[in-house]
Amino acid sequence: MPRTAADAERELRELLRRCTRVAYQPQGVEGARSLRRAAVLILFGALDRRPAVQGVDTVAPELDVLLTRRADSMRHHAGQIAFPGGGAEAQDRDAADTALREAAEETGVDPEGVEVLGELPPVHIPVSNNLVTPVIGWWCRPSAVAADHAESVEVFRAPVAELLDPAARGTSVLRAGAMTYRGAAFTLGPHLGGHLVWGFTGMTLASLFDELGWAVPWDTSRELPVTR
Repeated sequence: MPRTAADAERELRELLRRCTRVAYQPQGVEGARSLRRAAVLILFGALDRRPAVQGVDTVAPELDVLLTRRADSMRHHAGQIAFPGGGAEAQDRDAADTALREAAEETGVDPEGVEVLGELPPVHIPVSNNLVTPVIGWWCRPSAVAADHAESVEVFRAPVAELLDPAARGTSVLRAGAMTYRGAAFTLGPHLGGHLVWGFTGMTLASLFDELGWAVPWDTSRELPVTR
């Protein structure tokens, strides 16, 4: 029997009751800036009932996750596909406040329509020297989203079933001088610009999909070069 969006929400709640950590491999040397606390919103939902173009049957075809493409002018992670998020500010009570505020600023998502399911342990991103808390949310009431064009230039809801398709998966390869960095990655379909999802975003999604039991076997030897 096909899985439903309700199954995905339940499995996400169960995941957060376990001590799951993101399997993150640093993708560069540590930057010079001081450590900054930050948070991202990993927002799953199935509001528009638009099925995946292709994909696997381990998740409902309408299940999606909110992603952005960062502006090329950003100091760190320019042009990359990312979860909405950013640095903590004085008025934020906790990581969830930071993630929801940043998501609203970057994408226009209404925080009142998001149920925060929980958080994953913080991850240190050496390049930007951010200590990032992944906040997982469930989109329970629709709101229009659009890029703010200051930090994000595109906002889209990527079907999870398409990301899980073995044809969309591979290992990113970033060469920087004498160093080579690798990590789990995904390619978006042509209707989403064909962008590469790599780095913290790619590895976080891969960790979640593995822990949730949604992933299917894929070719880890398939290399996806990172160009920037």
